[in-house]
Amino acid sequence: MMLAAVIAYFAIRGLVESGSRDAFANAWHVIDFERSLGIFWEEQLQRPFLEYSILTTLMNWVYIYGHWPFITVVAVWLVLSHAAEYRVIRNAFLISGSAGLVIFLFFPVAPPRLIEGIGLVDTVTEHSRAYRILQPPALVNQYAAIPSFHFGWNLLIGIGIVRCARTAPVRAIGVLAPVAMFISTIATANHYLIDPVIGGAMALAALYLAEWLRGRRLSPFSRELWFKPMKVAPPGRPPHAG
Repeated sequence: MMLAAVIAYFAIRGLVESGSRDAFANAWHVIDFERSLGIFWEEQLQRPFLEYSILTTLMNWVYIYGHWPFITVVAVWLVLSHAAEYRVIRNAFLISGSAGLVIFLFFPVAPPRLIEGIGLVDTVTEHSRAYRILQPPALVNQYAAIPSFHFGWNLLIGIGIVRCARTAPVRAIGVLAPVAMFISTIATANHYLIDPVIGGAMALAALYLAEWLRGRRLSPFSRELWFKPMKVAPPGRPPHAG
């Protein structure tokens, strides 16, 4: 089901691609918005990674292989070992992805790597062929910068790891993987600074809704909601008291 949903997501995302004029105009709206807040830091944040080729390569690898390949491996582990948690994470993917498609349709945004004059470098295209082969530009919507589900969905999968892992090193992967992806979205010039923030917020809201749908009535700010799964008693059967 998850694989079918992912294929449908990319197919629909490609179909809703709007004209480039709107996408580039909206990109400048995003840039102006960040400038008004004093957070248009993309060029300054990318510059240190461009100075050392090893860092450029590392960020490219994180962006390329730290997303779908990483998500797929963790999803298989969740399916085999923690089916209940897999289902709620899967539902959060579906909910957030559906909302994202609406944004892609009505507010297409060209990524910073396509904007001239702002001093950013498309490191993935210039230094790696893998990503553009895995996702050919002709087959996907290039104007889907907002929200960044590279970060948002990695955040969901990281939460799944933290919830289910039994050892501290594995839990650390669940924490560090989304952080690394957040950095890579900026360092590779694929997203603006606010993109992963919006993507992360949408992913967390979707997770809360997915939990609510399976019967967990917890506050969105509850530590238990995000980090510690709670067993839900079957309908009609009270929780074990002993």
